[in-house]
Amino acid sequence: MNENVLDVLMYLFEHYMDDETEAEPDRQDLQARLQEAGFPSHEIDRALGWLDRLVSEEPVAAHVGSEAAQRVYTTEEQGRLDLEARGFLVFLEQNGLLTTGTRELVIDRVMELDGDEIDLDQLKWVILMVLFNQPDDSIAYSRLEEVVMSDTAPALADYLH
Repeated sequence: MNENVLDVLMYLFEHYMDDETEAEPDRQDLQARLQEAGFPSHEIDRALGWLDRLVSEEPVAAHVGSEAAQRVYTTEEQGRLDLEARGFLVFLEQNGLLTTGTRELVIDRVMELDGDEIDLDQLKWVILMVLFNQPDDSIAYSRLEEVVMSDTAPALADYLH
């Protein structure tokens, strides 16, 4: 298996994060279950650390009058997020699914992941994980979840109306 942190996170998210029927497993139980699923220990530790940092971070507060401001991406961010991914972030922000703060949290979480470039599908998973951990973003989370979880997802614009 050649799994990375994002693979572990996606597995966790699909199997445990949104499961309301089961009590929340503790860290040792999660580690054991992930090892049984075939993930390497070092990737499990890194993924759980990534989640710990996500839960402990709060979005950057938006400043009054910042709606007209544009986000300028660093060279490193541009290398990780291609034009399509950056455009998707702008689209979500313009349509109220991301705030300035949650966008920054998404970018921060993406920059901590392995790999060179994050594709659009991977970015959607990161956004879901961030929105899932933001109590005020449950509507945005639900709308985006429908798109990510559907095998034949219609255009995101269909969910914004």
